[in-house]
Amino acid sequence: MNVTFDKKDNVNALLTVSLTPEDYLENEKKELLNISRKHPMKGFRPGHVPMSLLKKQYGIEVRSQVVDRMVGKALTDYIVNEKIDILGEPMLSADTRVDLNQDTNYEFKFDLGLAPEFELKLDKRVKIPYYNIKVTDEMVDNQNASYKKRFGKQVPGEAAAEDSLLKGSMVELDENDAAKEGGVSVDRTIISPQFLKNADEKAKFIGKKVGESIVFNPHTAADGNLTELAAMLNVDKSEADIKSNFKFNVEEILVNQDAEMDQELFDNVLGKDVAKTEEEYREKLREMISNQLKNDSNYRFTVDAERVLKKKVGNLELPEEFLKRFLQARSKEQDEKKFDEQFPQTLEQLKWQLIKEKVAHTYDVKVELEDKLRLARFYAAQQFAQYGMTNLPDEVIDKYAHEFLEKREYSEEIQNRAFEDKVFAAIKANVGIDEKEVSVEEFNKLFEK
Repeated sequence: MNVTFDKKDNVNALLTVSLTPEDYLENEKKELLNISRKHPMKGFRPGHVPMSLLKKQYGIEVRSQVVDRMVGKALTDYIVNEKIDILGEPMLSADTRVDLNQDTNYEFKFDLGLAPEFELKLDKRVKIPYYNIKVTDEMVDNQNASYKKRFGKQVPGEAAAEDSLLKGSMVELDENDAAKEGGVSVDRTIISPQFLKNADEKAKFIGKKVGESIVFNPHTAADGNLTELAAMLNVDKSEADIKSNFKFNVEEILVNQDAEMDQELFDNVLGKDVAKTEEEYREKLREMISNQLKNDSNYRFTVDAERVLKKKVGNLELPEEFLKRFLQARSKEQDEKKFDEQFPQTLEQLKWQLIKEKVAHTYDVKVELEDKLRLARFYAAQQFAQYGMTNLPDEVIDKYAHEFLEKREYSEEIQNRAFEDKVFAAIKANVGIDEKEVSVEEFNKLFEK
């Protein structure tokens, strides 16, 4: 078997794999004998079927499989052993002609898209901005107000607010606003104005007091959502499409009362005894907000790092025609016009990926298990936080972090994110960081450009 490599230009090459009968006949014979043992023909003992009969029945199929395996291995081995840096995958050349029925010598030609060669040297003269967002007293106040509301409680109230709960009974009305004979009657139901979708219907509840009545239309209030109507009217969903007005009698009002600024709030927000005074509590809130904003700052750094490094590398020559053919073959159902519109953006993404891989190679970036675990712990903590579950024990977070890594849909994402994080850490460590302190408003304006 012979493999030849012909470099057409900087980013395109042709790799040819040639086979003669001496290359594949022995393997073909072994496969046929194996079939003879496993699938005997009538009138012959297993393993004793004449080779001529085996070739007649299975020859072409077996040769195709044998040749395909040999060509694939030769192709892969050559690329790996010769350290050829390719983009995408080898594609069978359009002028390859192989006839297994007629020919005995075969020649397979493969088009290769080569990764461009380029240099990228980073030093402190390469300046990338890093924006630190100022944490203001107003931010701390707003965060505190949010936590006071989250850890507050519901108490009896005199008048209904938008986020109150109104408990009472309701009855369906006829066209004269009298109780409808045989209509729906609900002895006990709960309505919170904040969840009503129609503003006019919602307004009817605001300011109402215990003992008062409200005439409203549940169907309009719920915007026709049968699931919500069924819950409100205490009926089956199949019976909930009722468009009549109802009279709601207010029997109890629960209003939200913010948590007090005390040790219970400090512990709920930060964990037990992390802060003992209001001053310590506010300082911890400030740190918490600063860490949250750090994620935004880091994201902005990735945007600016991409811009600066792309400019430093300059134009990268890519095998555009090969890539277009390769990508189109992988997305046969995609609209051709849409593909052409998105192709320039795809090339830009590929260029940036090549730059990141160059950084990874230059600075020996490797993703270790601990890198993935650290990220998995972060994802697990975030997921719990969505349900208000914060300050969970480390062993709980670790358990879910390991489960994330065992699931393919999560593990691949975590691997890629960990690689990105380490690449940007390497960039940050080897360039000059131009730190700037900005307000939230100034930071947000950066994304308007």
